[in-house]
Amino acid sequence: MDISNLIKRTDYEWEIPLHGKMRVPAIIYADEALIQEMDAKVFEQAVNVACLPGIVKAAYTMPDAHWGYGFPIGGVAAFDADEGGVVSAGGVGFDISCGVRTLHTGLTLNDIERVKTPLADRLYQHIPAGVGSTGRLHLKPNEINKMLIGGAKWAVEEGHGWQEDLERIEENGCMAGARPEAVSDKARKRQQDEMGTLGSGNHYLEVQHVAEVFDQVIADCFGIRQGDIVISIHCGSRGLGHQIGTEFLKEMVTTAPQYGIQLPDRELACTPINSTTGQRYLGAMRAAINCALANRQILTHLTRQIFSHILPEARLTLLYDVSHNTCKVEQHPINGDKRNLYVHRKGATRAFGPGHMDIPAAFRNAGQPVLIGGSMGTGSYILAGSESNEKLAFCSACHGAGRAMSRHAATKRWRGREIVDQLASRGIIIRSPSMRGVAEEAPEAYKDVRAVVDAAEYAGLANKVARLAPLVCIKG
Repeated sequence: MDISNLIKRTDYEWEIPLHGKMRVPAIIYADEALIQEMDAKVFEQAVNVACLPGIVKAAYTMPDAHWGYGFPIGGVAAFDADEGGVVSAGGVGFDISCGVRTLHTGLTLNDIERVKTPLADRLYQHIPAGVGSTGRLHLKPNEINKMLIGGAKWAVEEGHGWQEDLERIEENGCMAGARPEAVSDKARKRQQDEMGTLGSGNHYLEVQHVAEVFDQVIADCFGIRQGDIVISIHCGSRGLGHQIGTEFLKEMVTTAPQYGIQLPDRELACTPINSTTGQRYLGAMRAAINCALANRQILTHLTRQIFSHILPEARLTLLYDVSHNTCKVEQHPINGDKRNLYVHRKGATRAFGPGHMDIPAAFRNAGQPVLIGGSMGTGSYILAGSESNEKLAFCSACHGAGRAMSRHAATKRWRGREIVDQLASRGIIIRSPSMRGVAEEAPEAYKDVRAVVDAAEYAGLANKVARLAPLVCIKG
């Protein structure tokens, strides 16, 4: 990206000033090096988002941003329904409610090292992963409806977890306002055998150890200590979410003209929040959020079963579960008044600061846990929402390292077996059904996650708490 097109507010905050049909400015949170590494398409997409009807304050871009469909991945924007605001399927993404949940184990590095290989093998055998992967559950039509309404709460009621899990999940494990009737038969059919599966792409289940603690006070609040073993699960709503995104994008493109909406890019297809299409999409999207929450809950249950056989002394309790492809109604101050806004976060994570009532009581003084997935060779991070974030980006932060090159480019540069062997020499065990998929996810295909997280902290979006290093990665 050409940095000369930006106005430097601080070392970590840059403005794309109003021009053309922009209704608000666009803001990029990153240092100069990260911005220069961003594709020029990120600039173009941020500008296009700033042109949408009813957008409030600014179009925001996170430090891990890269080109996406419609919105940049790492894009955040809020819309006011009372001012003609829109909802955009491209502003949520295809993998609706893709997110990360992290589990405590009560184990240390020494406990894992002696069983690392058999643990990797058992996890790989029992956690379905890969393109088109299916699980052991087959949901009948009435069961799919219950899942789409109940989310993780439904999964727990079906025996896939513990009641206490729900206290540590966004929305307490169940997104209100879901409308199963807005989910097509094709989307339902795609999902009926995919519950409890990782899928493909950048999704994973990873056994990690806490390699570094940055803020001991918050780490204590989160129950994190250096040397601890944790497990992170990264996946979303699978085929159902993708189908919902595909269908509503087509419908929004078709119906936009009747509402007088001129799209700066067809991929930014949108519709008024209060329109029939808008309300149907929100209902279907909320159902997909529940699907993703249920999916991660079932995967948690399967992981607990495996650990109970290999390391029965482990107790896998939930630290937190947070999504990063959503649109949620939240109250935020605009010109001194609290307003209900439809906050789109695509490849961005909610990051409420200390004192927010939607944070579990155990974390309220520290801020919401923010779970940042890195690459399978570099590690992940735990952050906490900061007090300043409310004023910066509607309480949002980055969601991962962010891609530095396309999957196609990665497969031309690396071979999966080469990556697996390299990581094995560093003590990181990879299990995957696809060597091509491993090549696509090569660590060097991603930005430097340390630089991304540092930028998020220095910009005031979130506070660093701990760094997690990979030991075992089950890769889709």
